[in-house]
Amino acid sequence: MKIYEIIDGDSESRVGALLYYENAKAFIIELEKNLDEWSAPLLFTSFIKKNIYTIPKDVSLLWVKERIIPSGRQNLGDILKNHKLKEYDEIRFLELSLGRCSQDSLYIKKVDELPAYVKERQQRLVTEVVALGSDRLLVFFGDNTTRVTSLAELKNNDDIDKVLRNKKLFNSVKVGVGGYSITFNNSIDIQATDLYSTGSGMPLKADDFISFVSRNICDTTKACEILECSRQNIAYLIKRKDLEPISEDVKGNLYTKGDIEKNKW
Repeated sequence: MKIYEIIDGDSESRVGALLYYENAKAFIIELEKNLDEWSAPLLFTSFIKKNIYTIPKDVSLLWVKERIIPSGRQNLGDILKNHKLKEYDEIRFLELSLGRCSQDSLYIKKVDELPAYVKERQQRLVTEVVALGSDRLLVFFGDNTTRVTSLAELKNNDDIDKVLRNKKLFNSVKVGVGGYSITFNNSIDIQATDLYSTGSGMPLKADDFISFVSRNICDTTKACEILECSRQNIAYLIKRKDLEPISEDVKGNLYTKGDIEKNKW
């Protein structure tokens, strides 16, 4: 990850921090808390009015694009050659210009460490997410809190209905870039800040959940070992509904240890 301060050249005051996740080629902007709708960059005033200081990656990218040569520039090939670039690279163009734009006095400065206020906010980012079924999600956060959230509580997101109507889409949920969101099929995002303030908390830490999975989820080989039987016997138990795989794959199935053990009773 690359880190940049966003600085107002008129006052030399810090406006925020720009984070760039290199593998995902994604940007996140964290604004200073002391900004108001008059001192914040124009693109972000609607967020400030809602007391939102962590800018989603799509809007953060829009801010970057406003400050660099567009990818559709007619003489782009010559520009790339002049700067010894093999392909269009948003972060390189942003660095070359120091993020300056004729519309304002902002510029960027590369730093080595996250500002303290960004570190504090990142404690509330998502570290793990699990689809529980129906419309519920089990969400783990960086501060070791855990919440069970119903998507029905997030109706203000226009795409939620699409997720609720499509089980495959719902089950595709994973942690988004940097933990700033969860994402369904890499196309529909829900911000971590929205998830942190909804649902009900529960006394379960991510480490507890990982311990449960590591100790209680078994593959077919382990199931054969516990039951002291062959794979053919496992297949027979499945056929009789005495053993239910929680995940089926051509490379093998997964089972809960409790479901396996009951066949020894």
